[in-house]
Amino acid sequence: MDPAVTSLVVLAGAVALFLWNRLPVGVVAVLTALSLYATGVLGAGQALAGFGDPIVIFVASLFVVSEALDATGVTTWAGQALTDRAGTGRRELLVTIMVLAGVLTAVVSPNGSVAALLPMVVVVAVRNGHSPSQLAMPLAFAAHAGSLLALSGSPVNIIVSDAAAQEGAGPFGFFEFAILGVPLLAVTIALSALLGPRLLPATAAGSSLADLSRHARTLSGHYALQDGFYRLTVRAGSSLVGTPLPGGDPPGLSVLGVQTARGAAHPAEHIIDAGDAIIVTGPAEAVIAFAGARQLDVGLRPVTADALLTREAGVVEVVVPPRSPLVGERVFPGMVRLGEVVILAVRHRGLDRGPRGAVLGEGDSLLLHGPWAVIDSLVDDRDVLVVDAPDRVRRQAVPLGAKAIEALAVLAAMVVLLVTGAVPPAVAGLGAAAAIVALRVVTPQHAYRAVSWQTVVLLGGLIPLSTAISTSGAADLLAGALLGVVGNLSPYLLLLVVFAVTAALGQVVSNTATALIVVPIAVAAAVEGRIAVEPVLMTVAVAGAASFLTPIATPANMMVMGPGGYRFGDYWRLGAVVLVAWLAIALLVIPVVWPLR
Repeated sequence: MDPAVTSLVVLAGAVALFLWNRLPVGVVAVLTALSLYATGVLGAGQALAGFGDPIVIFVASLFVVSEALDATGVTTWAGQALTDRAGTGRRELLVTIMVLAGVLTAVVSPNGSVAALLPMVVVVAVRNGHSPSQLAMPLAFAAHAGSLLALSGSPVNIIVSDAAAQEGAGPFGFFEFAILGVPLLAVTIALSALLGPRLLPATAAGSSLADLSRHARTLSGHYALQDGFYRLTVRAGSSLVGTPLPGGDPPGLSVLGVQTARGAAHPAEHIIDAGDAIIVTGPAEAVIAFAGARQLDVGLRPVTADALLTREAGVVEVVVPPRSPLVGERVFPGMVRLGEVVILAVRHRGLDRGPRGAVLGEGDSLLLHGPWAVIDSLVDDRDVLVVDAPDRVRRQAVPLGAKAIEALAVLAAMVVLLVTGAVPPAVAGLGAAAAIVALRVVTPQHAYRAVSWQTVVLLGGLIPLSTAISTSGAADLLAGALLGVVGNLSPYLLLLVVFAVTAALGQVVSNTATALIVVPIAVAAAVEGRIAVEPVLMTVAVAGAASFLTPIATPANMMVMGPGGYRFGDYWRLGAVVLVAWLAIALLVIPVVWPLR
């Protein structure tokens, strides 16, 4: 079979599998690459070359950089700063949220910005008496528009820029997309603000998103926290060494308990030894006097609501599961576990035990405080069940957390390299990702988890398809058919058809996959029609971002469906209006900025 025909058959099969939606998109992409090898269209090296393509490396590195901004609280800080100044009106909040989403998407990607801002948007809506459905979908649409503010906004931008470079036109500049992105974002905001109340449903949130921005005060009110307790470590020369536990409390103090050097709560017959810690509460003056008289080292653990969550340390609520080794263990506030985690409070059988502590049973809960790294590790600890994920708590409740300055500095350096073109985009992105890990903004494991491997595999598997369509002559066949429909009527008609095909396919297939499929066809049509490739490729970029009509078009659309209480058919009402407006702006602006001839 002719390679061009074979490539078209593989293309049709890939699109059919995407529409069927029964196989993961990554599997479809890999099957596509393997099919091109099995049919002889591409050699093994070409069929697998997509996974080492600079585009894939650049996209993967951007996930790490965006995760660093989110994990360090930069996105939370930006969201809180703007919403605090936006007022309480629906229109003011909507404009502020959409502007923030658009700007944030330029460096974090649509899916990342929506995931970071959606909890805040729902909470802000509920607090101010607005329906989340009036804000959630505009958030997603603004993120799509924001993806056209910079090269790093979307993999589609990187794909079309690379295609322009391969055709000899040179890559698009880092902020060149903003020539279209700014008016597209503006019109999206305007239509959402003016027509949103009529075209969007006014429903309550379909699924709840926990408001963790006030998590510390919530826990402080739920548990009877002590005003502050002191750990008095017994020195080797202390007069208490070798003596039984004191029968009564020291003057002016209350003894909460004694923790042995091995970490256990003291038994009733315990004899105090060097290294034991006596946990007391009371006035600082009395504590200092007692410690000085008995040769004890003083350690303070503040437990006010404001001190529970900081850049360095956090708090977590855990439940003791069945068969946990903690069952039957006696604990009390002030005990230190895992070396650095302090027990702040204990609830036994649903009741707060206060300073007395308790012998733990199944279902009891503990409030723990310690460094974020240790708190995060409890998620994988089978001895306890974490109630609220520490990662979510930190992102919502700790704006500009630890390493935020380092994350912003790395981002700024990457943008400068991309804007100046000093190094290829893949080198700038990979260097930024490496710096993020080297500066310990995120751990290596965290960086690996941040990468959307589905996107990476999708790109790696479909780049060979794009190559096959270009090199086998399939793109020329499809371009000829496209020009046969358009004829020589007008180059504008070609842009219109390219936009329509790309936008239609992008409503049911990933916009990344759509771009990889459409780009070689669009380039071939431009060449045969003697039209410059830049306007055609920019049309693909705009249409690829115009995923408004269905919730399955992008993960960002799907994310807002539950919290916004939307149904499948709710998207096209506002989405169709925005899509038509985008088409009009594209046809007006693109030929002026990027001449057709």
